[in-house]
Amino acid sequence: MATEHVDVVVVGAGLSGVGAAATLLRRTPDRSVAVLESRDVIGGTWDLFRYPGVRSDSDMYTLGYASRPWGGDKAIADGDDIREYVRRTAAETGVERRVRFRQRVVAASWRSDRAHWELTVLHRDPAATGEWRDGEQGTTTTLTCSFLFACTGYYRYDEGYSPDIPGLAEFEGPVVHPQHWPADLDPAGKRFVVIGSGATAVTLVPALAKRGAHATMLQRSPTYVAAVPSRDRLALRLRGRLPAGLAYRIVRTKHILGSIALYQYARRRPQAMRALLQRSAKEKLPESFDVGTHFAPRYDPWDQRLCAVPGGDLFRAISSGDADVVTDRIDRVEPHGVRLSGGGRLDADVVVTATGLNVLMLGGMRVDVDGVPVDPGTSIAYKGMMLSGVPNLAYTIGYTNSSWTLRADLVADAVASLLIRMRRHRRAVVVPHAPAGEATAAPVIDLAAGYIRRGLHLMPRQGRHDPWRVHQNYLHDLLLFRGAAGRRALRFSPAPTRP
Repeated sequence: MATEHVDVVVVGAGLSGVGAAATLLRRTPDRSVAVLESRDVIGGTWDLFRYPGVRSDSDMYTLGYASRPWGGDKAIADGDDIREYVRRTAAETGVERRVRFRQRVVAASWRSDRAHWELTVLHRDPAATGEWRDGEQGTTTTLTCSFLFACTGYYRYDEGYSPDIPGLAEFEGPVVHPQHWPADLDPAGKRFVVIGSGATAVTLVPALAKRGAHATMLQRSPTYVAAVPSRDRLALRLRGRLPAGLAYRIVRTKHILGSIALYQYARRRPQAMRALLQRSAKEKLPESFDVGTHFAPRYDPWDQRLCAVPGGDLFRAISSGDADVVTDRIDRVEPHGVRLSGGGRLDADVVVTATGLNVLMLGGMRVDVDGVPVDPGTSIAYKGMMLSGVPNLAYTIGYTNSSWTLRADLVADAVASLLIRMRRHRRAVVVPHAPAGEATAAPVIDLAAGYIRRGLHLMPRQGRHDPWRVHQNYLHDLLLFRGAAGRRALRFSPAPTRP
């Protein structure tokens, strides 16, 4: 039986995958495109996470696609709204018809003699439920493609990070990780202890309070938290006065420039930014609240991602008495609460381990080139989208200091341009080649966050110079991706002659 061949395989049907496939269908309509999705539905992260209050941590005017204006009222949107936006985009652009559900790429092998990838695809048993697990069995088929585009994000879907917490197994109530929130868990009237201080915890605590629970955010160390407007006034003023596309571009540009300016200010004047964030928190909290303990991290702003709270909802929940923040270490979890190293104790009906993610590159697929295994952790990233020495493979990783989609859009457009160029010049293979000594120890995601430190060995390396250095600046990348810089690092070749 002949193996099916597709020109381009996009792996993943989340925010990045749908955007990438839509760009390819629009710009390279003569190529066959298939989207392989291991889950049952479109949506990716925004379908996986169902904990109370799940929302974007970037404004929707930049988290939305450049070519598909966000039409909602909220600048910071709920997870349900984002999921529907992604699905609607997939339906309206024709991507939905290209998605093959419950199919996971477990291995990708490049064949130089045929100038294509051979993908080992595992088809999930229809009776299986939940997320894919390592070692899960199913029907295996082979699919070949000329170009492989991994839009799989950078973390594992089947399990979040759960550190060893003394006594956790003795707790008599539910222990929940936000990545796998039970649909039947009613927060009303319950006491929650949320362990963690990142974006998930900051989002979850006010949402639980709003649903009638009392939530305590138990953090080992604090995080910078900034109140942001839940709606964009400029977008609301322009609605109906300008064509929707033009208004969207104006508001999108405002947010792009604003986020760049804020980040640059924070990095160049960290003490001033620290004081600004703490002063803002003090203004929104009771006078007795110890901001210096609970919202004054030891690190500089943007060493880790800044947590945004729309409308200051976390501060409001604390001020109303429906939520608390405790900064201390856990001595031991007891059957009905948590004993703290400082001598205190927190009563709890539910413990939530909002302790982070596990890094997973390229969706966990095994990759080799002519039988030689490829380790992303020892590879150098070309423009943060391809791996040195690996032919016809691209991947998407977004920004850490701005909207994920801003960079995802650039990468998708760059891949489409690359495919157009290859066809125009009758080239079948493209391989980035980094100069000797180019690699650094810095990963493509250069944050001090715990999940990044745990996954450093899995991530591609940055280089010292463009196009091997990964910038966290959209305007710089806009010029880098759309200009001629870096083209000399790409080596093109025609398809091999077959006897």
